[in-house]
Amino acid sequence: MVRTEISLFMKNEPGELGKLATFFGEAGINIDAITIQDASSYVQELFKARGKSIKRVASPASYNSMRKDSAMFALIRLLPADGMINTAIDLLSKHEYIFDMMPVIALELDNTPGELAKITTRFGEEGININYVYGSVPSPDAKCLFVFCPADIDLAAKIFSS
Repeated sequence: MVRTEISLFMKNEPGELGKLATFFGEAGINIDAITIQDASSYVQELFKARGKSIKRVASPASYNSMRKDSAMFALIRLLPADGMINTAIDLLSKHEYIFDMMPVIALELDNTPGELAKITTRFGEEGININYVYGSVPSPDAKCLFVFCPADIDLAAKIFSS
């Protein structure tokens, strides 16, 4: 149901993900879900949103520089195992990662055709936009774990808690 996702920026170079995963493994923190993307696409979307809602706070040259620099970083979103969020936060702080936390909806779904359609349709019927989603399934017979970041976490939590 409602879980805490950690978003962090990490250097986009060989070995960095292995280092992060080693830190988590040595601390006994299982990662239930993870997604990684080049940070430049995240920054570009952020700039598009800023352009629609607020005035620029930097010159166009500064924005171009930020886009270029952001390609050197990856945006990682991960879901630590239940009960391990504080340990994960302490670990990331200790190793000086730049991170943020976000409440998300984590749902185990049956691994059958149409299951994702049912859930996402329910979000839509309730008027809840999904900012992003990621998920996976370990085998054809297992349940899927999908992580949804809804625009309205409180309403989504009420809907999916029943």
